Amino acid sequence: MPATPSPTPSPAHDPAHRPAHGHGHGPATGPVRAPGATLGERIRIGVEGLAPGYFALVMASGILSVGMELQGYRVLSEVLLAICAGAFVLLLSLTAWRFVAYRTATSEDFMDPRRGFGFFTFVAGTNVLGVRLGLDGHYTATAVLFALSGTAWLVLGYVVPWTAVLGPQPRPVIAAANGTWFIWTVASQSVATAAATLEPRAETGRIALALIAVVAWSVGVFLYAATGVIVSLRLMLYDFGPEDLNPPYWVSMGALAITVLAGARIVEMADAPMVTATRELIAGLAVVFWAFATWLIPPLVAAGWWRHGIRKIPLRYDPTMWSMIFPLGMYAAAGIYLGRADDLPLVHRIASIELWVAFAAAVTVFVAMIVHLDRTIRRSPAARG
Repeated sequence: MPATPSPTPSPAHDPAHRPAHGHGHGPATGPVRAPGATLGERIRIGVEGLAPGYFALVMASGILSVGMELQGYRVLSEVLLAICAGAFVLLLSLTAWRFVAYRTATSEDFMDPRRGFGFFTFVAGTNVLGVRLGLDGHYTATAVLFALSGTAWLVLGYVVPWTAVLGPQPRPVIAAANGTWFIWTVASQSVATAAATLEPRAETGRIALALIAVVAWSVGVFLYAATGVIVSLRLMLYDFGPEDLNPPYWVSMGALAITVLAGARIVEMADAPMVTATRELIAGLAVVFWAFATWLIPPLVAAGWWRHGIRKIPLRYDPTMWSMIFPLGMYAAAGIYLGRADDLPLVHRIASIELWVAFAAAVTVFVAMIVHLDRTIRRSPAARG
């Protein structure tokens, strides 16, 4: 079948034709601003263009904290937890500010299938923080965050597909599918993980938590399959260059990894009718998903080399980079947990090594983020010379 050329997007939906005020381009992506703007003006421009997927920073730091805690690196885990919690509070405040003050910019993100699914990072980030707090015995905080994220998951699960896919964007929508669509799966599996974390310790509502965990896990599996088909069709039927192969495509692996972690947690849940009926199936599929996640890593690394090493796309900081760090950290945490839960020492050993790879990558991206924010927000154009 001959390749179908991508439809020409309208200016309202083409990132290359954004208004001068910077919708969709927050401080991490180089907001457009007038020379000599004050610090307050630069902050407001940054808030207006805040990327909807920035909660991937919470996801990445939180899952690395979980991995370090599972490995016994307590101090490092606490530092990462502090970063995770601080980023969550800051981003939640900025997102609320943006929603109230810049409704047009927020609506544009919901209407754009290239960015709309990034809102699911809020659900996943909230649950990752809650699960990490649960490791320290703060189950009340885990329950509160689970209630918040579960509500957001239900709302966004219907709103985002409706606005991003059925909204007034150019057709066919499949031409705009990208790696961020896999975050819908990640959000579903994060809900399953949080429910499975709370279920064995709940005094009431244990059956309901078991039902939520299994249903959210099952929904996540089907969403992954559907998203995989859609994104694959986009790659095969439309023009696809190195500029399109951005970091969120790593979420295709991270979605599998969190499916493994959620499955391992469900297997360990206390007996309940829904758990008893699915425990053996989920345990077996968790190992299968881990194998496929492992298989995906070399192609993703090769794609990055093709993008930056061969096609010479500049490697500079972008908030979507946190969507690459999270899968690396999740693969490590899932492997460590699966290795212990199912007595698979090889899986545990691989994950233990990969955890430090993920940590090194996170430190690099974090430093790049701080430098970029310093250049675009704190320092004036005149100060940069």
